[in-house]
Amino acid sequence: MKLRFAPSPTGLIHVGNARQAIANALYARHYGGRFLLRIDDTDVARSKEEYVTALQADLQWLGIEWDEFVRQSDRLDRYALAMEHLKSTGRLYPCFESEQELASKREARIRARKPPIYDRAMLKLTPQQRAQAEANGKVPYWRFRLSDRTVRWDDMVMGESRVKLTAISDPVLVRADGTVLYTLASVVDDIETGITHVVRGEDHLTNTGVQIDIATALGAAPDRFRFAHLPLLLDEGGGKLSKRFDGLSLRSLRQDGIEPTAIVSYLARLGSADDPEPMSFADQAAAYDLSRVSRSAARFDMRQLLGLNRRIMHTMSFEEVRPRLPEGATEAFWLAVRGNVDMIGELRHWWDVVAGSIVPPVMEAQDRDYLLRAVDLLPAEPWNAETWKSWTTALKEATGRTGKALFHPLRLALTGEEKGPEMRDLLPLMGYDRVAGRLRIAAR
Repeated sequence: MKLRFAPSPTGLIHVGNARQAIANALYARHYGGRFLLRIDDTDVARSKEEYVTALQADLQWLGIEWDEFVRQSDRLDRYALAMEHLKSTGRLYPCFESEQELASKREARIRARKPPIYDRAMLKLTPQQRAQAEANGKVPYWRFRLSDRTVRWDDMVMGESRVKLTAISDPVLVRADGTVLYTLASVVDDIETGITHVVRGEDHLTNTGVQIDIATALGAAPDRFRFAHLPLLLDEGGGKLSKRFDGLSLRSLRQDGIEPTAIVSYLARLGSADDPEPMSFADQAAAYDLSRVSRSAARFDMRQLLGLNRRIMHTMSFEEVRPRLPEGATEAFWLAVRGNVDMIGELRHWWDVVAGSIVPPVMEAQDRDYLLRAVDLLPAEPWNAETWKSWTTALKEATGRTGKALFHPLRLALTGEEKGPEMRDLLPLMGYDRVAGRLRIAAR
């Protein structure tokens, strides 16, 4: 068994194609198969090396490792051989229409209430007509003549699937400048690199029928590949996710502080009958099951991802998180605040609370004298987990305050927040001088 992930380096990986990478890698590892990373970089104008580097780094951050690595730009000679074979068998034929001519034909077919598919007019060209066109300076692009049949396969997610090829335009496989298009290059790669299973998005269903026909024309057995088409992944507004949706790129989520385990755990189960559970990549692979994936579109919900991320962070040890903590942060700090953060990025704020500076809140007039009284009753250091209780007990006896009136003004003055980590844990981290200073400022 061998699977692949084949991104084009034209942008950062977003959660839509990360889901496909995760599915292929997990399925391969579940069955002890091999996993290939292929860079589909034949589009020279849009492909950038910086994106190749970025996508490799993002995949490794997720915990995805590959057994083989290939670039389509290194395999142009293989595509040229495939082109010549298809030309010699009459399956790849030259076309000379301009874009304007094609658009005019399409509009005419629509007006005539005919399907707006290519009319195969160029198949009727005589050798003399082709020679005349080329003598006039026209350079052909090349279309693949589809079979007049319906392609059927048993999809591992969608079940029995079929594509009626007579309802589709013959696809362009080679541009006039000689550039091979994805539809052909991918088939050649999958055959020659030994891919056995292709797991990709539902939007490739029709393309799968075309590629099976191309593979057959190149000599592959009709059942050479097993396919699984994952239902579309929608954004929170119900639209299809896009590379241009930068807020959901892996790079953006990583910078925001989302844990890779949260992303893998969420996307591995999204759209399936199983609820996401925080698990290592190896454990996810052991449990992965494509048969559990629903055929309906799945919606990416940031709140669910944050909830999963929160669960993961609440159980992380100090050693796991230490490299990403603010400089000087201690284990006591991490244990005090980890239950109140959704993402690593939020730790900066709580470090400012205990060791830096905060914007002083505007206090109610009736609380200002209370805060000055609180300064007077502050215990001497050293402080520990019992200091908060002994201090507030003394304040209760001195002022008669109880409940929210007793605790809330102190929390607000000391942290600037309505809620947060336990004050008994924060107080020793702040120290006498910082606590007294904030109380005096808030009492002004």
